[in-house]
Amino acid sequence: MDLREKIIASSLRLFSEKGFHGVSVQDLVNDSMTSKGGFYHHFSSKDELLYVIHDKFISYVLSEAHSAKEKYDRPMKQLHEILKASVHVFDLYNEHITVFYQENKYLKQEYEEIIKQKRNEFKRIIYEVINDGQQSGDFRESLPPTITTMSILGMVNWTYKWYQRDGDKNIEQVSSVYIDLLMHGLLTDEALKDYERSSLYAELNF
Repeated sequence: MDLREKIIASSLRLFSEKGFHGVSVQDLVNDSMTSKGGFYHHFSSKDELLYVIHDKFISYVLSEAHSAKEKYDRPMKQLHEILKASVHVFDLYNEHITVFYQENKYLKQEYEEIIKQKRNEFKRIIYEVINDGQQSGDFRESLPPTITTMSILGMVNWTYKWYQRDGDKNIEQVSSVYIDLLMHGLLTDEALKDYERSSLYAELNF
């Protein structure tokens, strides 16, 4: 693990235990066994470090959403991959997300605006996939795309409240349940038949 990642790892643990304002740069330096020079080589301030923690998982899901759009032409397949990444992030970046929800109120406005733009871009991608899917016949036209988008985000984002790595279901199983629920609610009868014959559906693990 390089020094930058060691500092991030220390900050995740210390911010979670003591809160953002309960941790000094010196605390981070001591815990990561570096110097203040080493810290400031990678981060301009403790505020930037908090932003990096936030940005890491948001950038991940945004990148995966763009990749899904590029990889697949069909909206139902795009949504499948976006949902999968959106749930898996709670396992990949569990500590980052915990700190995000605990300490995001301390994020400086300049950094908050960058995060907000990325979150809005992710929301826009989901909306576009839903809208495209309704036009192509994949998704039911009776479902308002804005409400559908916000319902998906609400369902997925609430995962942080209850998901545990050592729980009864692993993240693969959790994402499979989410995908199955949403696809059976969104897909038209014909699209659902196609989906259930696809390799993506065969990969679901309950």
